[in-house]
Amino acid sequence: MVKITEELVRRKSEHNELLISTLEELSLHQEDIERIEHLQNWCRDLKILLLQSNLIAKIENLFKLKRLEYLNLAVNNIERVENLEKLESLNKLDLTLNFIGELTSIEGLRDNYNLKNLILTGNPCCDYPNYRKYVIGTLPQLNELDGEEITITDKLQAKRNLKEYRAIIAQCQVDYAMKRDEQKSRFLQQKEDLELHMASIEDEHEKIKAFWDSKSEHCPEIRYEISKYHRQGQEKGKTAKRVENMLQKELQLFGPCGRPYNMNKPKLPFKLSDEDSQYILKLDVYKYMDTSYIKVDVDVNYIRVTVKGKIFQIALTEEVKPSEAKTQRSQITGQLVVKAPKLHINEALSAKSTKIFQESRVKSQESVPKANK
Repeated sequence: MVKITEELVRRKSEHNELLISTLEELSLHQEDIERIEHLQNWCRDLKILLLQSNLIAKIENLFKLKRLEYLNLAVNNIERVENLEKLESLNKLDLTLNFIGELTSIEGLRDNYNLKNLILTGNPCCDYPNYRKYVIGTLPQLNELDGEEITITDKLQAKRNLKEYRAIIAQCQVDYAMKRDEQKSRFLQQKEDLELHMASIEDEHEKIKAFWDSKSEHCPEIRYEISKYHRQGQEKGKTAKRVENMLQKELQLFGPCGRPYNMNKPKLPFKLSDEDSQYILKLDVYKYMDTSYIKVDVDVNYIRVTVKGKIFQIALTEEVKPSEAKTQRSQITGQLVVKAPKLHINEALSAKSTKIFQESRVKSQESVPKANK
């Protein structure tokens, strides 16, 4: 359960120099908050409060916010409108995509004379017959409902037949309440069956997959379960990342004697050519990877290439000149080529190449005819 803490509120008040007592706007959306608390005591000057995309099941603990003008509770688990009577400055109330089935609970908003804009789109009550007319007749102070302007004609027609509309709405609420009770029973049974099925699975990954693959109804309880498993997945992801970072920190690049290890963490194809005067490393880096993700380090006895944090390293049998090393990358294939000149060229090979050159020069001189005297 995520609670509203002083640390959380202060973190969200950077625009106000971390001062929470004088906050006029606060956004706590997508925090998996399950209950509204403390805000009316810590932030009494709030004018805008954004609490959308959480797990709030009840509207409560807001009656001290006398200056609050805009309250957003969209995409939560709210089933009835309540405890908003004391918000005398409330101008806009957004309850989009909740589970409000008790439409008559909006009668508690009659004293909110500054309320001009109400949004109930996506709630079960929107499917009731004469839903719009009932809301307009009950709350004549509204100028806009569900994003649609309310005309004077709409208000007069709604007021004329309000008792009839309310009777129809009341019956719809009774029917919905019965369906909701049945839905709760089905959910508990499905949850029990799913838990038994998951208990028989040993692999943790398969357990989570079984949950996400299971069929479910759209209800507050399911939304809560989805959020719970989503949080668990995020926590496991963070744990795995921490472990990976620790492994990277503990990665041994050199042996006890100081000799560099060979490793290919990015698992890239490569070819190392040992020529007379230089080493040539050809590394098949991903074609479309930006060069800024690649770092090349040539030392006297190894070549190291870091690709997006993953290390490729290869030891060299002869010492090279790091200052004269050259690196190129193909614009067509993306292949990385590193050329490292050797520090001490093999003397025997050098002498052999010199002898071959001299012999070829002598032969070329003998083939030239002598000039006539």
